[in-house]
Amino acid sequence: MTHRPLDEAARTVRPHPVEPLWTQPPPPDQVDPAVLSALLRRHGWQRRGGAAGRYGRWTPPGPGGSGTSLLVPESRAFPDSDDLLGEALLALSRSGSPSARDVLTGLAVPSDEIHWWRDVPTGPSGAAPWVVEDQLRTAARRMLLAGALATRARAGYYGARHRGSAAASLENILVGAAPGGRTLTAFVPVPTGRPLAVRLHQALYAVREAIDYQRATGGMDAFDAAVAAGVSHELTEALVALVRGSEGARIAVEWAPSATVPEGGATPVEPVEFSPGDLPALRAAGARYLREEPSVPVSITGAVVRLRRSGPRGEGSVRMRVIAGAEVPHVRMTLDEESYRIAGHAHLVGLPVRVHGRLESRGGFRRLTGASGVAPVRVDDAERDRLMKSIQENSTDADFFGEACDGD
Repeated sequence: MTHRPLDEAARTVRPHPVEPLWTQPPPPDQVDPAVLSALLRRHGWQRRGGAAGRYGRWTPPGPGGSGTSLLVPESRAFPDSDDLLGEALLALSRSGSPSARDVLTGLAVPSDEIHWWRDVPTGPSGAAPWVVEDQLRTAARRMLLAGALATRARAGYYGARHRGSAAASLENILVGAAPGGRTLTAFVPVPTGRPLAVRLHQALYAVREAIDYQRATGGMDAFDAAVAAGVSHELTEALVALVRGSEGARIAVEWAPSATVPEGGATPVEPVEFSPGDLPALRAAGARYLREEPSVPVSITGAVVRLRRSGPRGEGSVRMRVIAGAEVPHVRMTLDEESYRIAGHAHLVGLPVRVHGRLESRGGFRRLTGASGVAPVRVDDAERDRLMKSIQENSTDADFFGEACDGD
């Protein structure tokens, strides 16, 4: 474990996209009254009258909502529209209702919303075990990651491929949970996250249809076709995690009211439902994707970060940090004596190497088999120095050359 020196400045943390706007409600002149009304309706607020064609009176969800109301103009056609909007936004910012925060989040960051509902047994007074919320959040994150992976490529099983860039794309997604751990909402910003929301929407419907087909006919062919819609081992495993231990679950994708509905996106959106009876089909599909995803021929360029063999001669294993040629961070391979020597010399002089082979799905596409054509790649002095510094910062000589040592 490494520690930052006491006199070193703390790392600057990227601000959360909502933080600059969360201390106060959005300015009224930046809020579309129709969008505000749509968000209130989406999050359970009820319209209870108001002057027709001028404003609506909205009350929050729940038994205590009758004592609070908002007056929201229907348009900016009247002189007091900004005043009514300002009062409504201020009331939302002071409300303790989770739905009020969700509405303000939707205004601050125009987002498509992904909703999860998970039916779990209740305890005394409607309480649920604390692990319920953790299970829901874990399953939801895995589902978002599966959707992000599907925007980068179509595959039945991704393993380590594209995982880094897919995980990075989730950084700007906001999450709002309701008390009890039974519901969760993810706010996916439209400018950066719309492809993820669309792909997940399509994939969920495709996996529902594939399950229905399997339960009706016993065949798994529909799962093979569903890969084109974004269904994968990762998505089926996320659904298993969501449904397992529950009485059922639902997922819905709702489009941002401030943006147009994407092509192929239904409106209104009906939730996709899954039950414990779907688990056998989901598990079978996940195993099928894992088993049948083919190996991939690649030509990889990377920096050697570890070499190990059991004696002073013969073949040895090499770990390489991938620079180009495959969407994985590292690969391992076994090289014959001559190729192992070339890889060792390239490491010593700070040069990357190029190698041909096949990425095997077993182990998550982290192993290259049939490695051949190992050769150093010429780089300019600046890049060479950077590679050397990176390698030296992360390892010691003993890590690189494990002659006569056991294991990998």
